[in-house]
Amino acid sequence: MIVTTTFNVEGKVIGEYLGIVTGEVIMGTNVFRDIRASITDIIGGRSKAYEEEMVRGRQSAIDEMIANADQLRADAIVGVALDYATVREGMIMIAATGTAVRLE
Repeated sequence: MIVTTTFNVEGKVIGEYLGIVTGEVIMGTNVFRDIRASITDIIGGRSKAYEEEMVRGRQSAIDEMIANADQLRADAIVGVALDYATVREGMIMIAATGTAVRLE
């Protein structure tokens, strides 16, 4: 499956637009990760624990979006956008959205 943030696929012609596909993930943090992140906040630096969690969440949202495009028998997803939002304290939502297409 080709997944791109552009609105076309280089060297290919889009034959059919199948519709918008999405993947959403809501992630909560755990106590141990929060403690490590708090220490990082105090002494400075990057929070590796949260960064790793964001990578996992982003990939899960993309994987879910691809699975939804597969159900439509799409060849590609174009115009992909990633959005992040805080749902409540300690919870974040990651959404991947794009347009499923069939290529000629």
